[in-house]
Amino acid sequence: MKSRQYSDEFKEKIIQECQEVGNVALVARRYEISPNTIHTWLRKYRQLGTVRSLKRGELANVKAMSEQLKKVSTENDRLKRLVAEKELEIAILRDLLDTVNPR
Repeated sequence: MKSRQYSDEFKEKIIQECQEVGNVALVARRYEISPNTIHTWLRKYRQLGTVRSLKRGELANVKAMSEQLKKVSTENDRLKRLVAEKELEIAILRDLLDTVNPR
């Protein structure tokens, strides 16, 4: 089996065509590329937002920032739930106050 190196521009062209056509197998057949190769490019595109090759340090940086984003998103969701619970408690207490002391 022959290994080929594809340019980043070619990979982006293939990904764009796959998104337009909606059929990876068809595009793979047209360019005589393995569908698995295209699926790998698509996965990388979804994860990093690009198929361009990153340097080793940049890849580690992207992974670290991705982990940090995940942690911050989880914390943000938790805090949103907490605020919603507190707002509900305040609304219930105001209703109780109004029923005990009508104005």
